[in-house]
Amino acid sequence: MGWLSAGEGYEVALVDGRVAARATAGRAAGRQLKSLPRALRDHPEVDRLRRFAEWLDQHATACVAQVDSWMVSSLPVPTGLLARVWPDEAWQSALRDLAVVGDDLDEVGFLRGATEDGELRVVNLDGETVRLSPRTVTLPHPVLLPDLDDIREFAAELGIVQRVEQIHRATWQRPDDLDPKATEIREFSGGSFRSRFALAARASSLGYRVSGGYATARVRDGDRTVEASVWIGEPYWQDTVETGGLTWQDDNGRALPMREVGPVAWSEGMRMAAALYAGRTIEEGKNA
Repeated sequence: MGWLSAGEGYEVALVDGRVAARATAGRAAGRQLKSLPRALRDHPEVDRLRRFAEWLDQHATACVAQVDSWMVSSLPVPTGLLARVWPDEAWQSALRDLAVVGDDLDEVGFLRGATEDGELRVVNLDGETVRLSPRTVTLPHPVLLPDLDDIREFAAELGIVQRVEQIHRATWQRPDDLDPKATEIREFSGGSFRSRFALAARASSLGYRVSGGYATARVRDGDRTVEASVWIGEPYWQDTVETGGLTWQDDNGRALPMREVGPVAWSEGMRMAAALYAGRTIEEGKNA
């Protein structure tokens, strides 16, 4: 973004997301100033740039949220859509280096670029840069990736950093020896918090929805949507509360036996329960 005139003797621009100024006259002409001069703080051009910076931040946050949703749901995304949004820096930042899968489900690559005609440039697990042009691609949830540990090791060798947490996302595999009738897991129950408000605030800060006495996460798992829920206490309860059990429900509100919970819903439910439990109050002298 170029420099804009802001009154006599100054120009302003967004630099690294903040409003910066430089002098246009005198010995400091053309040099960026260390701070915004007092005379410019209420200037209309500065105000417009501040509001534009806020919009850019909101846009970047929205892009990350959308890409995270695609990844968690593992739904096919049109390649043409990725190509259209790629020139936008916010979209590119959210998408770059995500593991993607095209027509061949065994061919995983890290997204590095997209052309206007819908061709994707990826680095495959042999370290080669290849071009793909499938109609759709999937940004798979890591629990669905085969040989995830090997993929993580290879990503570390490449120095890959993902804006959207994917390959290094905490995952849980559903055990095979579950009670056929069991509908609740209590591995992360009993985490004590000084108030229900503190526990609800933690849930919200982690991106989970608080509804009634529960923290919830809706997950598309295969061909259905499942809601994972953790009990966090009655609303407006003022005293100490503890995290409750983790359960899953289908779209009709039916409690799902744990054996019916799919791999993504299981992993995301456990991830939520573990993240809430990690914020518990630990009394001095007791084991964590």
